Amino acid sequence: MALLDQYGRPVKTQTLTQTMARPGITGIRQAWGGSTASGLTPQRLASILAACDQGDHVPYVTLAEEMEERDPHYASVLGVRKRAVSGVSAQVKPASDSARDKEIAEAVRARIAEHSGFADMVEDLLDGLGKGFAVVEIDWARSKREWWPDRFEHVDPRFIRFDRDTLRVPHLLDEADPVDGIPLAPFKFAYHTPRLKSGIPLRGGLARLSAFTWMCKAFALKDWVAFAELYGLPLRLGRYGPDATREDVEKLFQAVANIGTDAAAVLPESMRIEFEAVAGGAGGEHLFENLARYLDEQTSKAVLGQTMTSDNGSSQAQAQVHNEVRHDIAAADARGVTGTIQRDIVKPYVDLNYGVQEGYPTVFIEIAEPDNTTERMKAAEGLIGRGLRVPSRELRTALKFSEPQNGEEVVGGTPPPADPPALALNRKGDAPEDALDEIEAEMLEDWQPVMREVLDPVEEAIRNAASYEDALLRLDALGPIDSARVIDVLVKGMFLARAQGDVQDG
Repeated sequence: MALLDQYGRPVKTQTLTQTMARPGITGIRQAWGGSTASGLTPQRLASILAACDQGDHVPYVTLAEEMEERDPHYASVLGVRKRAVSGVSAQVKPASDSARDKEIAEAVRARIAEHSGFADMVEDLLDGLGKGFAVVEIDWARSKREWWPDRFEHVDPRFIRFDRDTLRVPHLLDEADPVDGIPLAPFKFAYHTPRLKSGIPLRGGLARLSAFTWMCKAFALKDWVAFAELYGLPLRLGRYGPDATREDVEKLFQAVANIGTDAAAVLPESMRIEFEAVAGGAGGEHLFENLARYLDEQTSKAVLGQTMTSDNGSSQAQAQVHNEVRHDIAAADARGVTGTIQRDIVKPYVDLNYGVQEGYPTVFIEIAEPDNTTERMKAAEGLIGRGLRVPSRELRTALKFSEPQNGEEVVGGTPPPADPPALALNRKGDAPEDALDEIEAEMLEDWQPVMREVLDPVEEAIRNAASYEDALLRLDALGPIDSARVIDVLVKGMFLARAQGDVQDG
């Protein structure tokens, strides 16, 4: 029975080991691309986004790539969002507790989750955060008994075309169809569309959301640099006397123009150059700085969902709230990208090696919630001081400390008490090692016969009684209990304990 992909198409295993989307200097998939960001205007940006809506997305994805290359802030926050997921190790859960499912899960863990290129592959799939979609080619390797993914190669989004009917089904640009492209080969590609908003993937990228802000910041920086060039230097004034000729004025103007770079000029005694501070530009630099900062904050909100962890924050409490929002976004990104890996990599691997299964192992990336360990330890310290008992295991887990092993050198804690010298000299054979244990053992030797003398008459009176009232009468008839021997034993034990304490203190 032929293998089928998730769309019901038959899998051609002979194509799995062939590279299909590699670019080149010549051919339909050229490695070199033009520029869209250079000289970008609002009219040009509007036409790029409108063309993307109609399926012509090459200028848009080129702009998205250049936005990451030209703006340090956009590249930084987008990189933070990607690495919040790609930097976490993946885990594998078997489909059930059966031995077969556990065996399959272990193979998936070894071949996919622990693959040396797994983190890079996740980051390549998360390239779709900016562009709306991402494609990774899987280069399979095989032996006589097994298939496994050998390499993961990111596919340039300029090489992808979408069907004209729905703008949702990706195709690969190829010589066989240089206009619409050919469908992605089954089991050969991982296709990821982050769920940032509902609708077609081409309208859901963060680059589309941030493009206008990015363009405005580019204008602001350009004007800021021009402002600094104009008002950053003092005004140079050339003065000439009434007898100066036209030739003298031209020489003075040339000297004034060149003195900023040459730092030298030769003038007649009747001429002079003066430098005056320009007051008209005072405060203008704050206008451009505030505008650029505001636009960066809007980009942070669009990419991270907050600004506290990427820009100036006002309080630690607010930053913690913003971190929680960021955790929600990272968890959603992890859930989406692992769903793609499950569909396009895990299932093909299992089907190729074990056949179609009723259940498949699950690959997931768990994003831990931010935990304020300092506040938790302060609360624990206060509660423990008031009598709360807390398992040390839980405190070690919160601090990421392991349990000390036997004989392992440790730091902190209460050391075990040293044995008293007198006790160490008096140890014999199997005698108790602790001083109190020795005293207890000696007291028990005398205690049992003493207590039998006291308790035997009581037990006999109760045993022979016919009723409760008869038992009370019989106990009254016994008279007062002789406690002399009991007191003697207790005094002897107290004396031994006091003497042992004096030895240790001495």
